[in-house]
Amino acid sequence: MKAVGFYRNLPIADDESLVDIDLPIPVPQERDLLVKVKAVSVNPADVKQRQNSTPADGAAKVVGYDAVGTVIAVGSNVSLFKAGDEVFYAGAVNRPGTYAEYHAVDERVVGRKPRTLTDVEAAALPLTSLTAWELLFDRLKVPYGSKRGDDAILIINGAGGVGSILIQMARRLTGLNVIATASRPETVEWCRAMGAHHVIDHRQPLSEGLKSVGIPDVRYVASLTASDQHRDAILEVLKPHGAMALIDDPASFDIVPFKRKSLSVHWELMFTPTLFQTPDMSEQHKILTEVSALVESGVLKTTMHEYMGAINAANLKKAHARLESGKGIGKTVLSY
Repeated sequence: MKAVGFYRNLPIADDESLVDIDLPIPVPQERDLLVKVKAVSVNPADVKQRQNSTPADGAAKVVGYDAVGTVIAVGSNVSLFKAGDEVFYAGAVNRPGTYAEYHAVDERVVGRKPRTLTDVEAAALPLTSLTAWELLFDRLKVPYGSKRGDDAILIINGAGGVGSILIQMARRLTGLNVIATASRPETVEWCRAMGAHHVIDHRQPLSEGLKSVGIPDVRYVASLTASDQHRDAILEVLKPHGAMALIDDPASFDIVPFKRKSLSVHWELMFTPTLFQTPDMSEQHKILTEVSALVESGVLKTTMHEYMGAINAANLKKAHARLESGKGIGKTVLSY
């Protein structure tokens, strides 16, 4: 089968940073689905793995952690799906990725593709939806579906992939006042289109931005990038007994100063269930099933911003370069 991978950790501008390769079609394990991939999207996890995860024994490593496709075979112990089902999912960081014509994935982290979306539109959603959902409802413990209360959430980097769907979930599935950060006219417009009540500039003091929209402090902060740079500002704007969650990888993040306000700090990584085979792995199947239903009912919408053509090394290098530039909006998607 056709695939895209790498043999060495190289800068994306290098010709060999991602290359077109041929690999055997994977054999599904007992809980696996074998999926014929139709579309993928590109995430920061793809970039981090390309930069830092060294291929073993001279073999090419394939990354990619979002996919839409059709189930063509199932393992011996599969119960949730059958051949012919249209699915979407984010896979596992410790297994081969989705930059390939065929992909094996554990059924417990797979959902039914929303019928109202095209393949490329649906491919934008799995990883970021899981991250946003777990961050909002599992880590921060925001009540799902409750429209009461006057609490607010500050989402730092609202125009990114996770921010784009998190804005929608917070606006439409909770009673929170949603404030996103963005620094360019096009990203401000995008955050508003996703449903943010207010948008402030993260290049300016967050406290001043919040005061300018009449919300001087917040109960929750979702820090999606540059958490170390924003740490003191986050500490300042969080209410006592508030909570923050972060998804990035700062070199250090000292939480001792958060004690005085009795603040809680949470890390969110949607790959944890598959990395550790946690007993609740199938919760990700349930989340994606719910996301699919919410899309079909018009509550949530795709966060696809750019279609970058066919799945091949040349186009994926362009997509990685866009992510690394820090100027991406929403999600970039490719397809077969």
